[in-house]
Amino acid sequence: MNAQESKAIALEMKNVSKRFGSVVANKNVDLTVYHGEILAILGENGCGKTTLMNMISGIYYPDEGQVFVDGQEVVIKSPKDAFRHKIGMIHQHFKLVDLFTATENIILGLKEEGRVSMAGAEQRVREIADRYGFHIDPKKKIYEMSVSEKQTVEIIKVLYRNADILILDEPTAVLTPQETEKLFAVLRRMRDDGKSVIIITHKLHEVLSLTDRVAVLRRGEHIATVNTAETNENELTEMMVGKKIALNIHRSDPKDVCDRLVVSHVNCVGADGIKLLDDVSFTARAGEILGIAGIAGSGQRELLESIAGLQHLDSGEIVYHNPKNGEAVNLRDKTPLQIRELGVRLSFVPEDRLGMGLVGNMDITDNMMLRSYRKGHSLFLDRKKPRNLAEDIIKSLEIVTPGTTTPVRRLSGGNVQKVLVGREIASSPAVLMAAYPVRGLDINSSYAIYNLLNTQKENGTAVIFVGEDLDVLIELCDRILVINSGAVTGIVDGRTARKEELGLLMTKTRTECEEVTDGDGNE
Repeated sequence: MNAQESKAIALEMKNVSKRFGSVVANKNVDLTVYHGEILAILGENGCGKTTLMNMISGIYYPDEGQVFVDGQEVVIKSPKDAFRHKIGMIHQHFKLVDLFTATENIILGLKEEGRVSMAGAEQRVREIADRYGFHIDPKKKIYEMSVSEKQTVEIIKVLYRNADILILDEPTAVLTPQETEKLFAVLRRMRDDGKSVIIITHKLHEVLSLTDRVAVLRRGEHIATVNTAETNENELTEMMVGKKIALNIHRSDPKDVCDRLVVSHVNCVGADGIKLLDDVSFTARAGEILGIAGIAGSGQRELLESIAGLQHLDSGEIVYHNPKNGEAVNLRDKTPLQIRELGVRLSFVPEDRLGMGLVGNMDITDNMMLRSYRKGHSLFLDRKKPRNLAEDIIKSLEIVTPGTTTPVRRLSGGNVQKVLVGREIASSPAVLMAAYPVRGLDINSSYAIYNLLNTQKENGTAVIFVGEDLDVLIELCDRILVINSGAVTGIVDGRTARKEELGLLMTKTRTECEEVTDGDGNE
């Protein structure tokens, strides 16, 4: 008997199935979760991971099958039922009231006898935080918090309700490496305290470093549950996809390279007087992938939005060399629409995927038309080309959907993202800026996106890629620009760069790094 089997079973699912119309989300799933363990639920986008967890947390009700908590069969028809059985879920998109404090959000909806003692509630929040190692100010308003602080509030909200089984959906999708490490330390303390922690994730290196066991789903079915110590990335990928996947990125040599975008001494000051961009200069070249590395919030977003015309600049130039006529155009003088028409495209995958660029209630075809409806000259819109484009994107990126007429909000988060990235890539831009395009995507989909970016590069596009994974940046990019506190701290060759070197540049100031490069990747 191994150590896991000697532990008591906290949660068990037997032959659980769930359908949405003709779509089978989960089919005859068996799953066991022990007390005092961290279990990962792994699988491709749209394979039924979140649906399965939503049945445990009371958001959906299974069509078939049984759920057992501590050996007793239970019926969970609502989140309130789930809490009664000490099950709580922390969702990808937080459900918090911005104007309320941390404590007010944590106790919201709880029925207590007599008047609520805010001082008592704050004291209990502090006790929970101290027990597991959270850092939180119970009186701080949600709108003043970082993403990781908001996530902390959501986790404490569940612990405040005495949950013993915690489900976290993509908990590290929008966290920095440092925040991720802090979260993992907290989750390990919870496990050691006897709690059951289930995480839905796509990041295999996190699965291998954090969890005790891994349950793999494929097309709604449970393929296997394996001990983390006895598996590896290649084996898990093969189980997820159903075939061997080569986990390497093909990087072609740049050819016909020429300057496409020259950014010179760009400065941008925020409303509070803090410099968002500090004298930024670099060149993006056609036929090349320029990576941008930096700790989250270092100015990556502001830099890309300034090129796209979405961010006001205080000084500097952004000169675009138009491949059609060779004309040099200063993008600072252009509106966002004019910049798009020139062939400069921004594909930004934000924390809220539906909040930028896609309309949830519209179907995939209509979302394709958002980029082309201005070209129409007749009273009736041409839907044939957008429909064909939608079908091509669904096929090439393997988007899991019943069809092109499915509303985008009904797709899984990762599939929404593929629609967003696929639409921008399909427009064949001269400059493609892809910010976090694989955030939250499974490994198979991620490699499909990397290959698409490489194809764009080979077609002569200047690709600017903002990524979180330093290994991917080194493997994919020709040059890597490192940014810290809005300033460029170095530009290095992707083929010779080392992770340690990039990490150092990410934490140093520009003045400390002026000896490292001359601003264009030369020692």
